Amino acid sequence: MKIILLGTAYPYRGGLATFNERLARQFAEEGHEVELWTFTLQYPSFLFPGKTQYSTEEAPAGLTIRRTLNSCNPFNWLRVGRAVRKAAPDLLICCYWMAFFAPAYGLISRLARRNGKTKAVALVHNMMPHEPSVLDKLFAPYFVKSQDGFVALSDSVVKDIEKVEAKISNLKCEISNRPKVSSPHPIYDHYGERMTKEEACKALGLPEDRQYMLFFGLVRAYKGLDLLLDAFGQIKDQLPELQLIIAGEFYEHEDKYRAQIEANGLTDRVILRNEFIPDADLRKYFGAADLIVQPYKTATQSGVTQVAFHFEKPMLVTNVGGLGEIVHDHKMGYACAPGADAIAEDLLDYFNNNRQASYTEYLKKEKTKYAWSNMTAAFLNILSE
Repeated sequence: MKIILLGTAYPYRGGLATFNERLARQFAEEGHEVELWTFTLQYPSFLFPGKTQYSTEEAPAGLTIRRTLNSCNPFNWLRVGRAVRKAAPDLLICCYWMAFFAPAYGLISRLARRNGKTKAVALVHNMMPHEPSVLDKLFAPYFVKSQDGFVALSDSVVKDIEKVEAKISNLKCEISNRPKVSSPHPIYDHYGERMTKEEACKALGLPEDRQYMLFFGLVRAYKGLDLLLDAFGQIKDQLPELQLIIAGEFYEHEDKYRAQIEANGLTDRVILRNEFIPDADLRKYFGAADLIVQPYKTATQSGVTQVAFHFEKPMLVTNVGGLGEIVHDHKMGYACAPGADAIAEDLLDYFNNNRQASYTEYLKKEKTKYAWSNMTAAFLNILSE
């Protein structure tokens, strides 16, 4: 088939760009002709909370990436929609994660489908964002009505799509019956070989004789770092060798977390790396970690979970959204209630009872479920319906 993936990709950085590039590579490996059409402008600078939107790494080899879409210019949307219609791909995949892009994606999909050939199937990371706004009510229905089908990354996202459909007035039967499938987030498998703890600690300048839990990724309110810090404060005296690595750029005020660290007596127990971690360095942080912690307050799914699978690291997640679907409680880690007490209890169980070896063995068997070929097959199944 001829496929166009419309969404973020190099030169933009982050997990979503990585996802789209890896998905495009999988389609290409299976013999399809695939192009990534990404942004000329993704976010206006005043809407972007981080230091930069752009990658400092080299462009991914072997992929066709075209910068075409200005997220803020409706005249550009018309041009892109007509260009997709003229290119006549068999499949247009709009990579959707927030309502800000819904007007552009919705218009482009409508124009593309007018050629009578192109099918628009959305790849939905989040239908309802972690931090909702009025845009979700205004724009999400417009996007949803423009698609022929949906591939979501968790069952909870499928339910959110159905909720949007239910709110659309005068919904036609054939629209409400459009196919939707859930295909779990595949494993990020391109970050290199696993490092030993000794190698990783040496590379990061950390003592090797400590236990480390890793909070990885952008720091935002919904990710529950405050819950983790309170939990750590409760158990710090019972686990004197345990330290917390926070590796990721803060999209929140760092000062409030530093104050919480001090209030919990954790000043010497927390290692702060307030910066975007490039792909080449992921193996260092995951190699040093004994446990990956994701104490989210809300979630759909998380790419961090799939990186942990790749490096075969047990996880502690909170049982919100689709996280509990992936991390089997007390088998490969923990899926606990989103609260400091529950997190503290599971941290004690893990480190006091030496669970790492048994959880890692279970995780090694479980990771085979999350192949990228399963994700491409989900799109092909949608088209067959």
